[in-house]
Amino acid sequence: MTALTLSRLPAPVLQALARPAFLIGGGIILMSTLFALFPAAFAPYDPLAFNYAAIQQPPSLAHPFGTDNFGRDILSRVIWAYRIDMMIALFATIFALLIGVTAGSLVGYHGGWADTIFGRCVDAVITFPFLVLVIAVVAMLGPGLINMFVAITLVNWVYYARLMRAEVMTQTAHDYVSAGRVMGYSSGRIIFRHILPNAITPVLTFWMTDMALAILLGSSLGYLGLGAQPPLAEWGVLIAEGRNFIFTAWWMSLCPGIAIVLTGLGFSLLGDAVADMLRPKG
Repeated sequence: MTALTLSRLPAPVLQALARPAFLIGGGIILMSTLFALFPAAFAPYDPLAFNYAAIQQPPSLAHPFGTDNFGRDILSRVIWAYRIDMMIALFATIFALLIGVTAGSLVGYHGGWADTIFGRCVDAVITFPFLVLVIAVVAMLGPGLINMFVAITLVNWVYYARLMRAEVMTQTAHDYVSAGRVMGYSSGRIIFRHILPNAITPVLTFWMTDMALAILLGSSLGYLGLGAQPPLAEWGVLIAEGRNFIFTAWWMSLCPGIAIVLTGLGFSLLGDAVADMLRPKG
C-alpha cells in the first residue's frame, strides 16, 4: 500500500494500523474467523475419520500436530474446532450483551424501584463465583452447546447491565439529556438515540475481552463434559480426550491448548487496542 493511499484513509484507521496490538490481535482473529468459516479449505484430513494405521503418531510432515488414539489428525480437528469455539465466543456473549445493554440503559436512566430490584439481582449473582453458577445452571439444563449458551447468558447479562447502568447514569447528568427532556423527547429516544451512542464504548470493549473468556469457559465446560459433546471437535473436548495420554501422546492436549491461548490473546489484544483508540485524549 503506497504512502498516498495510506494518507487517504480515515484517521481512526491510520491510528489502528499504527498499533501493533491491533495488527497482531486483528490478524489472529481474522485467521480464526477464516478457519471457522472455511475449515474444510484448511484442514488436510476429515476430522472424524479413523485411521487405525496411524494411532498416536507424533508430529510429522504428514500430521503436523500428530494423531490421536483413533488415528484422527489433530491439526484437522483443531481447525474444525475453530467453528465451534468461535461460535461459543459469539453466541455465549451476544445475547448477554443485548439484554445487559437494554436493561442497564433503562435502569440507569429511570432509577427508582427498578434500580433497587436490579441492585438486588446483581448482589445475588456476584455473591457466587461466575464459573460455579454457570456449571450449576448447565447441570440443571443438561450438557450441550445450546444449554451452555443459555446458562452463560442467564449469568453474564448482569455484568453488562451493571457496566451500562453506570455509563448511562454518568451521561444522564449531562446537559444534552436535560435539553432533550425540555424539547419533549420520549425516554426511548433520549436513551437509545442520544445516550446510548455516548455510553456504549466501554461495554463494547468489555465485550471483546469477554469473548476471550467465553472461549476459555466453553473449553472448560467441554473438558468437564458439560459443553460440546464428543465426537464433535472442540478444544476442551480435545484436551479431555488427551488427558489420559498426557505422558505418551502429549500433543493431543498441547495443540488445542495452544489454539485456546492464541485465540484468547487475539481477542485481548484487539480489545485493548480498541479501548486505547476510543479512550478520550487530554
